Amino acid sequence: MPNLKKLTPVAWTQVDVDDAFWNPRIHANRTVTLPLEYALNKKNGVLDAYQWDWWDLAKSKPPWHIWVGDLGKWIEAASYSLAKHPDAAVATQMDDVISRIIKGQKEDGYIYPNPLPKSWRWANLVSWHEFYEVGHDIEGAVAHYQATGQRHFLDAVCRCADLMEANFGTEPGKKRGYDGHPEIELAMMKLYRATGEPRYLKLAKFFVDERRREPNYFALEAQAATRAGVPLTTWDGKPGDYHYYQAHKPLRQQEQAVGHAVRALYLYSGAVDVAVETGDGELLATCRRLWKNLTRRRMYVIGGVGSSQHGEAFTFDYDLPNETAYAETCANIALVFLAHRLLQVDADGEYADVMERAIYNGVLSGISLDGRRFFYANHLAAFPASGSDKFDAVATSRREWFGCACCPPNIARLIASIGQYAYSTSATGLYVHLYMGGSVHAQIAGQTVTVRQQTQYPWKETVRLSVDPQTPATFDLLLRIPGWCRRATLKVNGKAVALKNITRKSYARIHRQWSQGDQVELTLSMLVQRIEANPNVRMDCGKVALQRGPVVYCLEEIDNGKNLADLALPRQAKLSAAFDKKLSATVITAKALRRQPAGWGDTLYRPAQSATHPAALRAVPYCLWNNRGDGEMLVWIRQP
Repeated sequence: MPNLKKLTPVAWTQVDVDDAFWNPRIHANRTVTLPLEYALNKKNGVLDAYQWDWWDLAKSKPPWHIWVGDLGKWIEAASYSLAKHPDAAVATQMDDVISRIIKGQKEDGYIYPNPLPKSWRWANLVSWHEFYEVGHDIEGAVAHYQATGQRHFLDAVCRCADLMEANFGTEPGKKRGYDGHPEIELAMMKLYRATGEPRYLKLAKFFVDERRREPNYFALEAQAATRAGVPLTTWDGKPGDYHYYQAHKPLRQQEQAVGHAVRALYLYSGAVDVAVETGDGELLATCRRLWKNLTRRRMYVIGGVGSSQHGEAFTFDYDLPNETAYAETCANIALVFLAHRLLQVDADGEYADVMERAIYNGVLSGISLDGRRFFYANHLAAFPASGSDKFDAVATSRREWFGCACCPPNIARLIASIGQYAYSTSATGLYVHLYMGGSVHAQIAGQTVTVRQQTQYPWKETVRLSVDPQTPATFDLLLRIPGWCRRATLKVNGKAVALKNITRKSYARIHRQWSQGDQVELTLSMLVQRIEANPNVRMDCGKVALQRGPVVYCLEEIDNGKNLADLALPRQAKLSAAFDKKLSATVITAKALRRQPAGWGDTLYRPAQSATHPAALRAVPYCLWNNRGDGEMLVWIRQP
């Protein structure tokens, strides 16, 4: 079969992060977030839920089934963290969680922490989260095995995967079903790669290919459930239209990113994995087509996706409201997963640009600096008096936990594994996708090559890399020139190199014989830029967002006063950037304008006559907002 993959990611086990920007976040993740999430899952009964049998339903109130993927993600995060930063307390907690899941596994291998009668098993794939749960347990088990070498949890999820493979597929007597909440596809691919078991690849491919084939499985499932008395509902209570589940038509026929944003991007990520392993060029072309629709018409400037609270879903092209934006943290993380996978296929900086945009903005905004509070949705404008705080998922301040707590463990696993997104190897060398201090140990030219980064990125422009092969060797070092960078310079051992001659698809290729101690210096100019949206994005017409390097900025009430929407940034206003030691971040300042508030009284409308007066404007990184108290926030600023 054709090889559709140009790059191979360097495993997180081979990357050591030692970086001024990332170290505090990794430390808070390990010492605060992971223990907090364990404690809250234990308090809320999620750990106990795995031991329940269906006949205990009258004795105990079950947790909401949406909770069920939280522990798998938590195990994955803990595994990544412990491999790099041993912690006896977290290790004990992880062992406790795994033992509880295994204890609750049924004799035939079935795993699902909800008291379902056996006759109801897999009877409501459209709404219940059985496959989603197993998928996250699989991802957790693979990470645990890679981190520890222990197989007991991996063996447990393999038993469950074997049970699924025995019951689903195209063979006679098997169900032709697929999940209402995609996740199992990418998880089964991880299990295949960890074990080499071809049945898992076959099952993942079946789930991708079977989606919305005729006869419509979800429609048949609804009919069967009605006959059997199984409670079956769809999200909107109206069976028949399956856009929400990405099951309105076969995946290969889909043209737009639709429905629940997290489900969509998990599905696309799994589909890329299947396409790569099976050499399926048609399926890969589908994923590229959906990527283009997603990133060119349906993505926020913060790298967030999913415009509507209603269904946590995509709406239509260029519909990107700000104050009611959803941009769920999980969806933004799933965008990182998809971008990272397509990056390995095409070795194109476009994917790394989106991956970086999401990580530094729409993902990190999802957690407070102290690691204790979380955003479920990530607005681009916040006005607390609007009453949106009535909804725990779309609050204008971070919360300690949620009724549906999928986002906290998701961001924990991304932070704990951030190193795996930074590097890839090709047949000829090493690609550097993300810039962060630390080192990578990669197999290149038949030996282990260590590359070390020193940088104050994303606040400062310079990245210094030292290249240390075990013996002199000829290979490529490919450095990403971000799409936001308008001017870059490169030096190798102090000698300037013309980037124009060696850059393709946003990567500068340095081909030479490398020896220990060779030095590379890359400078990426970080001018403050005014970003404008496509005119079709009606919400942002006449407005600009501020960006410096990969970081998108916002205004907060604490710096700029109330009624941020009345601030205007003149076209000629100078934008200045300076590092703020108190925030440990670069901030942007400018002279802006406001209308005079005096003289309005009880008047709601009047002929235009207001004078403006000078006002100081101060913008901070969007990922840091709501760390200094509640208040208004605004990303898109009026530009008269």
